[in-house]
Amino acid sequence: MLIWFVAFYMLVSVGIGLYASSRVHNSRDFVVAGRNLPLPVVTATVFATWFGAETVLGISATFVQEGLAGVVADPFGASLCLVIAGLFFAPLLYRMNLLTIGDYYRSRYNHAVELIMSVCIMISYLGWVSAQVVALGLVFNIVSDGAITQQIGMVIGIAVVLSYTIFGGMWSVALLDFVQMTIIMAALLLIGVLISGDAGGVGHVVSLAQAEGKLQLFPTGGGMQAWIPFIGAALTMMLGSIPQQDVFQRMTSAKDEKTAVRGAVGGGVLYFGFAFIPMFLAYSALVIDPKVFGALLESDAQMVLPSLILNHTPLFAQVLFFGALLSAIMSTASATLLAPSVMFTENILKHYALKHMSDQQMLRTMRIILTTFGCMVLWFAMNSESSIFHMVENAYKVTLVGAFVPLAFGLYWKRANNQGALLSIALGLGSWLLLEVLQPDTYWPPQLVGLLFSISGMLLGSMLPNLIGKHGVSHHH
Repeated sequence: MLIWFVAFYMLVSVGIGLYASSRVHNSRDFVVAGRNLPLPVVTATVFATWFGAETVLGISATFVQEGLAGVVADPFGASLCLVIAGLFFAPLLYRMNLLTIGDYYRSRYNHAVELIMSVCIMISYLGWVSAQVVALGLVFNIVSDGAITQQIGMVIGIAVVLSYTIFGGMWSVALLDFVQMTIIMAALLLIGVLISGDAGGVGHVVSLAQAEGKLQLFPTGGGMQAWIPFIGAALTMMLGSIPQQDVFQRMTSAKDEKTAVRGAVGGGVLYFGFAFIPMFLAYSALVIDPKVFGALLESDAQMVLPSLILNHTPLFAQVLFFGALLSAIMSTASATLLAPSVMFTENILKHYALKHMSDQQMLRTMRIILTTFGCMVLWFAMNSESSIFHMVENAYKVTLVGAFVPLAFGLYWKRANNQGALLSIALGLGSWLLLEVLQPDTYWPPQLVGLLFSISGMLLGSMLPNLIGKHGVSHHH
């Protein structure tokens, strides 16, 4: 029964996505929805991009195991990221009227910086989109009661997401996000009410979690050795996801600057609030049936929430939950497939291979790249061993150590120059990779060291006399 509802839901989604494609007339419509999105849609699309598989399945499992201290990266770091991006980055980037974040690195520095940054940002998406694809496979496997294997589920999932993203681009992503956000919120609130009844009320669940020490966010004792990993985890997503094409795309699709700022901040605040519902649900599962869910937590923590819903709620709640979960995953997947494909076309192909593309050729190329990237992601997802939460967390390390400093310093420090940017990227990426290989187990997270090296590279390179000369500067405006 459940699988038919889910199938129907997927069909409706594709329908909405294809309806939106009638609004795509040129590459600008495809990438930033013609910069026409109103506040509710911007807020929804920011929220829906962030609210993916890891929020529902990953964070909730991690919270039950490690408490709030385990989820400092997401939702704490992730929602702060959106607030910071909205307040400090959206106004300046919106005024520049660019198509991609890669364009920013070209207009502020030079082609070399643009190329390196575009590649780094694109690589960072592999893990993130793969996490969504793995989750899609998982959902199909669960709702079909094992009739659809996880592998086949992944193939179906990515086919559906590609089908509407290829035609509608940012328009279909934005419209679907709006519909999907409404469903996610309604479903989670309703299921929260149902489950808290079974678990003896919200107060009861919260006081049990408190008594177990699950609500302790900051490290106690252990001094630097406890605090440094904590800060590293928080910063990874808080700063590492600011120089991301999908965040940039949502802010620049807004109809004006004010909407860009309010949409990003509003989406961040909403995300923070709603991310706690899956955590509450997963913990309630342990209260309702400690034996069954305790065993499940040991073997496969990501299954706690789905099996709670399947075994302890009526069919309509199951339809709502899996509908909401699919919404969350599909909205994140479509956004994260679109972003790197657009960057590859705009920031790499356009300069090196296809210099004189007409707008229609550009649009067609983006669609071909989107399909290619989709297939790569599918392959990566099928061959990856790590959990959904870790795939997502690792995705941001590349951009934290490589792309964040050139972006922030470029916007806020007049003296930042090409030499500074290149040295910052080299030291940031270099020190991070070295530590990941040689010393991954010290209490200094490699990505935090990378960030510090990246900052010092920017300061050093920009203060030293210019050794690169003026050849690196781009002349076109």
